Amino acid sequence: MDKLVVNYVARERRFARLKNNRVEKLFIDQPKQRSSVGNIYMGTVSKVMPGLNAAFVEIGEEESGFLHRDKLASYIQSNEEKLVKDKKSISSYVHQGEKLLVQIEKDATGTKGPRLSGLIEFSGDSLIYMPNGRYVAVSKKIEDSAAREKWRQFGYRLKEENEGLIFRTSSQKKQEAELIEELEKLRMEYRDILRTAEALKKPGKVFEVDSFIEEIFEEIKDLKEGEVVLDDLNLKNLLQQSSSLPIHLHTGRENIFAAYKIEAEIDKALKRIVWLENGAYLIFDEAEALTVIDVNTGKFTGKQDRSDTVLKTNEWAAEEAARQIRLRDIGGMILIDFIDMKEESDRKHILAKMEAALKEDDRRTNLVGFTPLGILQLTRKKTKPAISESLTERCTVCEGTGRVLSSETIAFRLERELWEHRGQYHEAVLVETTPEVAVVFSGENGIHKKRIEGSIGLKVIFSIKETCKPFYEIRQFGNAEELKKKQAREK
Repeated sequence: MDKLVVNYVARERRFARLKNNRVEKLFIDQPKQRSSVGNIYMGTVSKVMPGLNAAFVEIGEEESGFLHRDKLASYIQSNEEKLVKDKKSISSYVHQGEKLLVQIEKDATGTKGPRLSGLIEFSGDSLIYMPNGRYVAVSKKIEDSAAREKWRQFGYRLKEENEGLIFRTSSQKKQEAELIEELEKLRMEYRDILRTAEALKKPGKVFEVDSFIEEIFEEIKDLKEGEVVLDDLNLKNLLQQSSSLPIHLHTGRENIFAAYKIEAEIDKALKRIVWLENGAYLIFDEAEALTVIDVNTGKFTGKQDRSDTVLKTNEWAAEEAARQIRLRDIGGMILIDFIDMKEESDRKHILAKMEAALKEDDRRTNLVGFTPLGILQLTRKKTKPAISESLTERCTVCEGTGRVLSSETIAFRLERELWEHRGQYHEAVLVETTPEVAVVFSGENGIHKKRIEGSIGLKVIFSIKETCKPFYEIRQFGNAEELKKKQAREK
């Protein structure tokens, strides 16, 4: 049975979807990392880039937004009735200093600002309203072609010339009068936003989406059967107004995620290595635009021949990799290095397994297939930072590389720098460094230190500082006794 567990009482809001008590989806909403997707701004074009066919738009946030020509309402309208689209530059449709109403369709990530669209969308329960969309579409999940065509024709009768409509899956359960009423509400919402935007004297936000509540409503709609468990009475009352599912209030002292053993899954989703139940494991290496997943047999040896071991491990790995991609919310390009399979039939079998596992994902994925080297390629739409980016920060010691210069390397650098000071009139030098660097520099029984001091004509006095990162700093040249006193004071 499916279960939606919602942790709402703290500032960090979270929910998890469980299937047979196994976590299949995680959503974490932190104040700093809160998604801006769907927010609408009155922006000002700060720079037009004809070479990129795009513009940068000031929206009143830290980063300017990126707006491509194909996302401009003026471009869509000018090309609507043409068989071949104009190849005019973005400069033909927008100019620097122009004010535009824009909507965020992808959050800022890393050094990139948010991606914008000039085609504003308002989501209702059954409709998506686009004031300048100019087309009608019907959810592909409505499989009945006659029903799809019925709603499409109804949409064209309903909309005004510049408007666009998308009929969501839930629209097939509604009467036409209900859809007309919903459309009118969305139109009023748009008119209110226009009035707010006109009153702004500088770029700023005119509409904000509570993405967390919207995500919960979407999950509840997707639950065919099951229950919702949450820890906030006000949220319970809100959800009960629009859902027939049983909704229970968690009143225990223990955090609701801990009670349902979801905290452990979050910790697992932050680790580089994920163990499978059979003793095999996956290694995740995440970069900004590419994630590599490596499959290893680990402790699993199988009960038959090697090909059986490899195939079984790859089967389990395919299912867990797809699940971890959902939990970690990994986007962009993804490469999975399965254990090498010699038979083409085995690769097709794993491809089918992966395809079936990815069907559980509500984010758009594209399974490209195996490369000649046997690496599976896929892409997944990225609209917000992955969990690793949301819940962790760059290490100040390694600066995100995962590695630092060794004590040996730092010690040898110190030795080379001191050689540059040979023959000076000073008696000694005070060097601040870590214990490990001092040990390497000095050598066993101080043999290397004595040799260097004799060669450069300087006595080396160490001021030891305990830090995580090996380093050194030449603090001062001068009289040996004075530097020793300074060293003693700093201890």
